[in-house]
Amino acid sequence: MCAEPHPLIVVVEDEVELSKLIAQHLEDANMQTQVYNRCAPALRFLQHNFANLLLLDLNLPDQSGFSLLDDLKKQDINVPTIFLTGNTVEADKVKGLEMGGDDYITKPFGFPELIARIHAVLRRAETKADYHITRNTRTIDEPFEICGAKVHPERLEIEFPNGVFHPIGRKELGILSYLQTHHNVVITRKEIIHSVWGLHADVRSRSLDQYIVKVRAAFEKNGLPFAAFKTVHGVGYIFEPNKPADRT
Repeated sequence: MCAEPHPLIVVVEDEVELSKLIAQHLEDANMQTQVYNRCAPALRFLQHNFANLLLLDLNLPDQSGFSLLDDLKKQDINVPTIFLTGNTVEADKVKGLEMGGDDYITKPFGFPELIARIHAVLRRAETKADYHITRNTRTIDEPFEICGAKVHPERLEIEFPNGVFHPIGRKELGILSYLQTHHNVVITRKEIIHSVWGLHADVRSRSLDQYIVKVRAAFEKNGLPFAAFKTVHGVGYIFEPNKPADRT
């Protein structure tokens, strides 16, 4: 049995020594960290990876923490966020919370307080995430069309044109949800695993392939070839629903 992964905290702080110190204290508290001193690389990381929490300074060299959080929200990347700053202006605290920030801590601070606040936000986020089926799919998500069938996240079922309602597992649903939002681009196996299982999940490519075989079999059994989903050898897959092609 795999050990429960430690929460991953993305730290965005331009003071290099402080960011290292924060990372050390968080790791001593059984958390994992990813540290950035600029917003741009942090945004790129969060666009492709799951994180449990974002510890975000307000004043950064390339843009403000407010701006980074706004960019994340526009891309539907929702990460619990604690603002970390030397700014004590109340209006900025209010703005951060109204933008969707979960907490606000000012410098200087004690590390026990910081860790306690992180744990509190993580607990609240876990409660809010109870409706998640996988990292990328929720029971409250709307049904969606894919390859001529209709997927119902709320019931864990695929509705086929022949009238059959085929039950699917959580991971198969997560895979279908991922494909539905990633058309016509090469998808690595790691990208799917990170999205469906989580960044630190101990899942091998062979296991992913077995779930994909189940998805393909369900469609083919009900008269819908899954030919739009193709293997890119040595890399992963590509999903091209609007481009008929031979299955590989």
